[in-house]
Formats: sequence, C-alpha cells, structure tokens
Amino acid sequence: MSMLDRFEETDPLALADALAGDIAARADEIEAARQLPQDIAEKFAASGLYRMCIPKAYGGLETPPWTFIETVERLARADGSAAWCLFIGATSGMVSAFLPKEAAQHIFGDPKVITSGVFAPKGKAVRVKEGFKVNGQWQWGSGSRNADWIMGGAFVMDDSGKPEVLSNGKPNNRMMIMKAGDVDILDTWYVSGLQGTGSTDYAAQDVVVPEAHSVDLIHDKPLERPLYAFPTFGFLGMGIAAVTLGMARTAIDELVGLAVEKTPQGSFKPLAMKPMAHVDVAEAEALVRSARAFLEEATGAAFEAAQAEGVISIPHRRDLRLATTHAVKSSAKAIDLMYTLAGGSSVYRTSPLQRIFRDVHVATQHMMVAGPTLELTGRLFMGLDTDTAML
Repeated sequence: MSMLDRFEETDPLALADALAGDIAARADEIEAARQLPQDIAEKFAASGLYRMCIPKAYGGLETPPWTFIETVERLARADGSAAWCLFIGATSGMVSAFLPKEAAQHIFGDPKVITSGVFAPKGKAVRVKEGFKVNGQWQWGSGSRNADWIMGGAFVMDDSGKPEVLSNGKPNNRMMIMKAGDVDILDTWYVSGLQGTGSTDYAAQDVVVPEAHSVDLIHDKPLERPLYAFPTFGFLGMGIAAVTLGMARTAIDELVGLAVEKTPQGSFKPLAMKPMAHVDVAEAEALVRSARAFLEEATGAAFEAAQAEGVISIPHRRDLRLATTHAVKSSAKAIDLMYTLAGGSSVYRTSPLQRIFRDVHVATQHMMVAGPTLELTGRLFMGLDTDTAML
C-alpha cells in the first residue's frame, strides 16, 4: 500500500515529502500549462492535504498552524506554483467551520473535494426565494480550474440596489460558494511569475446560491476549535509566507551548488571562493532563518492562546500579520541576493533561480502581505485607533 493510499494515517509533512520529488521534476510542465495539472491536484486531494484546514468533525485533518506552514513550505521548495495552489485549496477549507453542519457536509463531505475562492467582494448578490442570485467577476482565482466548488465574495444588495448595511455600519459582504460548473473560467492569467497557479479570472452570471452556502468570514462564528480562532485573512497570509520561505531556501541551495562549479568571467577563482559570495549567502541565510523564526514564534504563541482561551488577542493577530509580511519581504530579499550573485547563469530558463525570482515578485504583490499591512501593524504598535476587522 502506497503512502497516498493510506493518507489518513500519515502526517502532512510526510505526505509533502512524498509528493515533492514528482512536483520538482514537473516544474517546467506546471509553468508551461499556466495551471496546476489536474492529476497533481487530484494527488493533493487523495493525500488529504487539501483537507488540512477542514474540521475533524467533517472528516478533515484540522492541522495545527505551524504544521500547515511547514507542509506548504516543503512543497514550495519543489515548486512555488504547486505549493501556492495547495495552500489556497487548503485554506478555502476553513470556510467549512463557518457553515451550518448540513451545508458543510454537503460541500466538504467528499474526501477528495477540491475548493478554491476569492473573498474580495467583486460580486453582487440579490436575495431570491432560493437564497441569493450572484453576479460578478473575480481576479486571482488560484486553483479554480481544478476545483469542484468555487467561492467569491459579494455584497448583498438591498431593494434599492445599494449594499445592505450591517449593524456596525459595514456593508454585508458574504462569501458565496458556487458549483464549479456554474462558474465561467476566463483565460486571463498571462503573468510574469507563479504562472502555474492558474490564478485566472472567473465570473458568475445569475448563479443561484442557497443561503446556507454563504458565509460572512468577519462576523459569523466558526466552530469553537483552536484552529478556527485564527483570523481567516491572517491564515491566508501565513500560506503566502510559507511559499516564499520555501522558495528562498531552494534559491540559497541552488546558488551554493552553482558557486562550486561557476567561475565568473574575468576571474580565476570559482564563485564559492569570492568574499562577496560569502557575504551574500550569509545575509540570505540570516534573512530567511530569522524571518522563519519570527513566524514560528508568532504562530506558536497565537495557537497556545487559542488552545488555552479559545480566542486570539489583537496583539497576537498583529504579530501574526507582521511576521507573515516580514517573512515574504525577507524571502524576496534573499532570493534577489542569490539571483544577482549567480550572474548571467540565473537568466536562463534552465536555472531554477529565474523562476523563483519571478515567482516571489508576484507573491509580494498580494494584498495580504503588501506594504499597507505594515501600516496596519505599525498603528497598533503606536497605540492608535485602528480598524482590525481584517487583521
């Protein structure tokens, strides 16, 4: 019996290690396809890795946060796009903890189900007898071509055509869970990096969604389990950080291997003997390992609080968001150092460094780890009044 055949008895880290070799060998294929090949997505599903964030009560793994990060990180060492699709599919499973039991079992009951989605409220939902009628178009639909169910954020509109307003004055924004067959997958993902994620646009036209298949990830209450005390948006950022840390580790390893063989033009010494190479590799190691340590510390402290108290405080959420953004920025700096140090060798398609360089600079553009997250956390450190709804 193979490891994939008995995934329920196997931990996510071992599964990631078992899958990594095949994924690394197919990195060029994944990028050329501009999406995750369906057979790889199905292996993720069969292994149970897509179920890392689904409650055990619904047949999921309910994986502790740091194990989730390490699992994604290990796959990212093999290929950033594949790891990105994994964490998107896995984190979308957190929605199950917010759904009524019957709806959660209907959508996530199949152990091989694949889900994806975008929370950004790019849709509009009108109340109808059956629930909601949804129209909209969403960007960054990573893994949507592989999914059985696709989610999209939508403002619920009132009879006057304006967004409904909640008691706190905020618009009513709900995640709508739609059957993949009801969604139009568009062909827009022509990009510089993370090409293999298939993060194309998708659209809904008059798709009817039962009310039980919609959630408010900010105001609805999830199952009272430690994992679901984590903010869903913060958890998304953790996945991005895991991908970039894994890619940074591979970039360093690639450079060290290259440096022994490469003698820069105009030099009589291999790159490995150059003092600047020593400096840059040391700096890259420090960037990656210190950022990883901060992320592990923040994640561990938050999970301990969730286990003990059932909630995660604003300071813990602040530190999680800061640690994730810092990890992404530090990984990008480390990768830049390795890409530059490799010289002309890094520009060829045969070099993993060029793909890692392109991939990380797409990851840095994601709103969950972009510059404004530092402004948000900085305000909290300064003791200023701050909207923490999406922290």
